[in-house]
Formats: sequence, structure tokens, C-alpha cells
Amino acid sequence: MSKGIRYPAPEEVRQLPRHLRMTVPPEWEDRNGHVNVQYYQRLYELGGYGILDDIGFDLARCNAEGFGMFDLEHHIHYRAELLVGHSVSGYSRVLAVNEKRFQGMFFILNDSTERLACTIEYVTCWIDLGVRRTAPLPDDLLRGLRAVVQRSDILPWPVPRCGVMAP
Repeated sequence: MSKGIRYPAPEEVRQLPRHLRMTVPPEWEDRNGHVNVQYYQRLYELGGYGILDDIGFDLARCNAEGFGMFDLEHHIHYRAELLVGHSVSGYSRVLAVNEKRFQGMFFILNDSTERLACTIEYVTCWIDLGVRRTAPLPDDLLRGLRAVVQRSDILPWPVPRCGVMAP
């Protein structure tokens, strides 16, 4: 599981671009009195596109050009509970990119408790929605993602990768 893996502290995660900030709503509570696991994925969905928005690939552009993304793989590690009313934030780090895919990690912080609540490592592919098949990343998106990887690589803390995923 997490034995031997060093997870970043909240102050380290906050060195990344923040793409989500919200308060956990009451309808996310499960029968155990905390946030149900499905809503960690919802937080990723709500904040995960921010990294593309930052480099000019917002929903309007994707729709206009007929492209989108499909996630191919996830590795989720739950680190700490989220409760209704807690303030949470999401941060993105792109780890690698190739011609059609990129790999990243979305960090969910519980700002109310100052703990890393969850990491979601993912591999995403670029899709031509007209034929619903993978397609090469547009040149400017590829350059933008590579620049994000370079900025991320200079951070002094290691990424807690699962070790089995690659773009």
C-alpha cells in the first residue's frame, strides 16, 4: 500500500496550481458519516480540467475543434477523511506527456484539517470526438503540457506515484 511512499505535505502541494476550492455539501455524506468515495472522483472531475484551461484548452475550444479527453486509468489513494462542511481544494501536477496521452496527479487537500485527503493518479488520452478514437495532441497543447511538466519537475518533493502507470 503506502509503505515507504513519501506523500507531500499540504504546503508542498500548494506549490502547484490550484484548480478547485469548495465546501463539501451535505448530500455527499455516506452512511459512515464521511464523504463517500465516489465524491473524491467528483472533486477530480470538477478540478481536473483546470490544467488544460491554464494552457488555453478550455471547453469552448475543445467543442469548437471537436476534441476531448478520455481517462484510461486511475490510481486513487485515500489518505484522510473528508466530512460535510470541510473546505477542500484540488491541485494538479502533470508528470509526463507523449504524442497522444498525458499522465498526471490530482491532489485533494482537506483545508479544514490541513491534511492530504487523497491523490488521484491518471492517464488521459486525447480524442477526436468525430470518430471517437485517440488522436495526436495539437502541437500547442503538447508544448503547453511539456512546459507544465518542466515546471513541475523542478519542485523539490517527489511525486508519490503508484509505479505501474505510464502515458
